[in-house]
Formats: sequence, structure tokens, C-alpha cells
Amino acid sequence: MNTDRTRPAGRRDRTRPGTVPPRRTPHRPRPPLRPHQWFAERLLAVLSGQRPVHWMLGHTIGEAYDQLAELAPASPPGAGCRRPVVRACHGTQPATGVVEAFASIATGERVRAMAFRLEQGPDLRWRCAAVDLGGERLPAVR
Repeated sequence: MNTDRTRPAGRRDRTRPGTVPPRRTPHRPRPPLRPHQWFAERLLAVLSGQRPVHWMLGHTIGEAYDQLAELAPASPPGAGCRRPVVRACHGTQPATGVVEAFASIATGERVRAMAFRLEQGPDLRWRCAAVDLGGERLPAVR
């Protein structure tokens, strides 16, 4: 049967009235990152040399910026090392407006720990108040 003859004049689509279009699975967006997960990614970018320390200037308070400056590699990014990734990140809330978090960082087969503390200011923005990296410094991504 030729469907072109059964369509009303001016109708260009090929679907027939009364048919149900195929159902698509709805796109489920990823849930937003929690503050400690977001900070873990940003801290890792600085500690691995992918970003400069001053990138975290507005996101740190107290001695955290100085700690980052000490832990960050002195050499600029170059070629040769694998890019480290956050394997897991967990946080606890010991008090209102405070998150103490730890993350496992993997560089190839090597895994090390990163711990940090976040504090929420009166403007409700989270800022890093302390950071520590277990083991030796992360090599600069080259």
C-alpha cells in the first residue's frame, strides 16, 4: 500500500495517525559533585602540576594555600608521566559547615592518599582549610 496516497494534503511526515513513536530511554544527568569531590579534582590538578597554585587562591583559607605551594611540583608540566586520577573520594561532616575528606589518587599502578578539610564560610561557599598528601610529591604531568 502506498502511504503517500493516504496522507492528507500538505502533510510531509511518514508516521501514520494513531501510531506511537518508539520510546527512548530518558537521559539521566550525573548528580552534581559534592564539595569534597569537586575539591579533590581541583586539588589534584594543582598537586600534579596541571594547574598553577594560584588557581586555588579564592578557594583556600588559612594555611591551605601555603600547604599547596609546598606540595605542588616546582617543575612545569611536560611530557613523560601519566596523569593522576582520583579513584575514590569520601568525606565526613564532624560539625556543621565542616567536611573532612580523603581521596585515593592513582598514577598508573601507584596509589597514594590525599586528605583535606573544607570549611563553609558565611557566604555559604566551601573553601579548603588544610591539605596533606600521603607519601612523596606527585610527579609533574609532562
